[in-house]
Amino acid sequence: MNPLFLNNQVIVYLFSEAALLALTILLFAKIVKFLWFWDFRSYSNRQLKLEKEAYLAMTIATLLFTLKSVLLIFFVHTIDKLSLIIPGAMCAAGVISANSYGMDLLFIKLTVIFTLLLFLIANSYDLQAKTYPLFRFKSWVLIIASGLIFIEFFLDISYFTHIDTSTPVSCCSALFGNLEGANPLPFGLDITKLLLLFYMLYLGTIIALTLETKTITLLTLLLFGVIAYYGVVYFFGTYIYELPTHKCPFCMLQREYYYVGYLLWGSLFFGLFFGVIWVIMSQVGYNITKAKWASMLLLTLFVALCSLYVAIYYSKNGVLL
Repeated sequence: MNPLFLNNQVIVYLFSEAALLALTILLFAKIVKFLWFWDFRSYSNRQLKLEKEAYLAMTIATLLFTLKSVLLIFFVHTIDKLSLIIPGAMCAAGVISANSYGMDLLFIKLTVIFTLLLFLIANSYDLQAKTYPLFRFKSWVLIIASGLIFIEFFLDISYFTHIDTSTPVSCCSALFGNLEGANPLPFGLDITKLLLLFYMLYLGTIIALTLETKTITLLTLLLFGVIAYYGVVYFFGTYIYELPTHKCPFCMLQREYYYVGYLLWGSLFFGLFFGVIWVIMSQVGYNITKAKWASMLLLTLFVALCSLYVAIYYSKNGVLL
């Protein structure tokens, strides 16, 4: 038996995910039923019953979003603790990369939270209208979210069952360093060009959101997300660690760095999320100004926080790393 399944945190995590999967199956069945039988123009007993059941589905979706958000943090905390028993790992980076399922699982988890939050926003606007104009849209969002949760649970099991506690894994320095002189940055960029692109895409995103150009906004948001990730790992993160060779997206989540990683990655994720939400909701006839402003404020917080660490280090030492 895999010794990881004797770990208390892993047991609690997998049990919680199994319970949420059961809720998801119930939710999926309800949504399929709504899509098949829902007719808002009808005053039949079946329609009245469906409308009552719709509130149950909304409650389940809200609960799923809340618990999935908590479990994401717990998952990161769990794999970070597993670095103590997996040879070679020094933080969550080595554990998440222990097999081919880890990074896919993390991506799916973020996508699940994205889709559930999209549903909650669409649902809040749908309930304000008398005719439920977004009912089918938000139902399909939940169908997609349910499918992702099924995939997530499969990846959860596959990930933990394929971690070999007797085989050394790579530490974050090996995973994110310049192995054999290879350039780890995308598109053949160097650090100078990466930083130039980082600030240009940030400004481009703010301008696109201000001018409300949907296609350009979506494009700049996606590009900025990619460049921001590499910018944090290979430049800004080194100023958080105050060590030029320490390049890791996970260590900054630890207590030694005052958990600043949660604020940093959280502001980036939700900044990108609200920008994409503004684009999506605009396409279905809702110009959510609050989402647009939230995106700009959170992305500005992210960029300011990254820049602040560089400025503080330079003010203390008079040089850059």
